[in-house]
This record gives sequence, structure tokens and C-alpha cells, in this order.
Amino acid sequence: MSGISDSFQRPINYLRISVTDRCNLRCIYCMPREGVHLVPHADLLSYEEITVVVQAAARVGISKVRLSGGEPLVRLELTKLIEMLSRVEGIDDISLTTNGVLLKRFAADLKEAGLRRVNVSLDSLRKDRFQRITGYDNLVDVLQGIDEARRVGLEPVKTNVVVMKGINDDEILDFASRTREGWHVRFIELMPIGNGKMLQPEFMSAKEMLQRLAALGKLEPCLPPVGHGPAKYYSLPGVQGTVGFITPVSEHFCFRCNRLRLTADGKLLPCLMSDMEVDLRPTIRAGGSTEEVERLFRKAIASKPAGHNMAQGVLPHNRWMAQVGG
Repeated sequence: MSGISDSFQRPINYLRISVTDRCNLRCIYCMPREGVHLVPHADLLSYEEITVVVQAAARVGISKVRLSGGEPLVRLELTKLIEMLSRVEGIDDISLTTNGVLLKRFAADLKEAGLRRVNVSLDSLRKDRFQRITGYDNLVDVLQGIDEARRVGLEPVKTNVVVMKGINDDEILDFASRTREGWHVRFIELMPIGNGKMLQPEFMSAKEMLQRLAALGKLEPCLPPVGHGPAKYYSLPGVQGTVGFITPVSEHFCFRCNRLRLTADGKLLPCLMSDMEVDLRPTIRAGGSTEEVERLFRKAIASKPAGHNMAQGVLPHNRWMAQVGG
């Protein structure tokens, strides 16, 4: 299996897979409180079909897989899928992004099935604010899930924080202080997906976040704590944990994008910020071979744009974040 690059010479080795568009939270930037139009169960890719997709992905040189949602842990028997993917030749890393609500219950089984590590989305450390952002009172569950994931060795556990001005930006120091306890915290700029607006008033740039963090001491650039994402990492002197920044708006990283995304209903997305997609499901359900699915992968890779066009006000309109897997 040899690697593949797109038309801009970017190596493509990473596939994010949304296993469901369902979620047990309603985070304000990810899904409207009334929910979204859910994909019928019959249209969701089965675990066997997802495995066919990953086999084809491995044939073009993709070696890293991340499972997401919606909330992936609400899909039954997710460990079965992880076991299946861990047996695909060429796949050497399987990770998971979760909201953490169910993580304590499943962490040990996920580890045993072959999962390497987890990212946990957590936007507030305050009980009342967590409920306002997510619609539910599950902060304790998430914190216990993080502790359990670390205990069973799903390391490094990374905590993803979407920073929103006037909503949770006053917790930046609180989250960064957790790095003294070994946390790996990543601050993410709010992305304009689902609402058709370029910059919301809640948007805060990573530069502003860094300025806030000066109160804790001098941050030094450091190597990432394992992973394949676009974050830039820093650490406080003598501190084991790290602080990362993901800047899709203020300083986009399209020039080194290494990924494709697969929606729960089988659409392959070359770019998160584009409505362009390649539908794999008809080919898979018609009994298409792995080679035929591989050709569709090559088509998607060839169609990856040089970058998004957010600066020109061009935004995706087809799906909310919960429907593309982040």
C-alpha cells in the first residue's frame, strides 16, 4: 500500500468517520436545540459497510482513522466496529472524539477493542454553564469519563474547548490551569457551520486567547502529545500537560490538510467547509468491490480544493457540525 497525495501535493492519510448523526447533547454551535433531520436508520452505513470503506481507504494509503458523530458512543456496540477496523491491514491508529457523557461506562471496553486514545469535547467546567451550552446536566459524567479514560490508558486524552466570547471565554485560564494536572487542552475557534453566518459576535481568535493566557506565565512552543491534527501546542514551564490552538478561521491550515471525512450516511467529504461530496453508499450497497470504492476515494482526493473560501463568505449549507463529524 503506497500513500497518496492530492493535486496540491498534500499527503492524505487520515479519515474521520461519523458513525451516527444522533447525539445526547445539544451544544449550541453544533446542533439546534430542536435537533436536526436525522438520517433514517436504513440509510446509515452498517459496521460491515464502514469496514469496506476503511479497507478501500487503506488501499490508497490512509492509515489513521478517527470515529466521531453526532455522539459515537450512542451507537450500539461501537466496540464491535473498533475491533473490525483494528484488523484492517494498513490501519495503525484508531481514535475517537466524544462528548464524554458515556465515556466512563465504555472506556475500558474501548481500550480492549483496540482504541488508542480519545478527544473529549468540553466547553465549560461550571455546572450551570455546561447545562446552558449543552442543554443537559452532565458535567460530572464528562469529568468522570475523562478520569476513567486516563486510568485505562486511552492516552493522551485531549480536551477540546470551543471558545465563545461572552459565553465561556472567562474560563480560558481555568482550562489552561488543568494542564498542571496533566490535561491536554485544545482551544478551538468557533466555526461558521450550520448558521450561514461568517463571523458570529461570539467569535474569539486564538491570538486573543493567547493574550488571556499571559496571566499564567510564559507559554513555550512544544511538540504535540501524539496525534495528526492541525493544533499548535504550547506548555507552561515545568508542566506536563499542553495547551493547543486550532485556528480554522483566523489562520487556516488548509495548506497541510491531510484528511477526508465520511458522513454517517456514506458521503465522502473532501473539505469540511465545502458542500462537495462523493456518495459511496450506492456503490457499496450494489455489491461494489473494494477496488470500486477505492476509485471513489481517488476521485474525492483529486477534488480536494486548495483551501476553503470563508474569507469570501462562501460557507457550507448542507449540514450542521453534528452531521459531518467535525
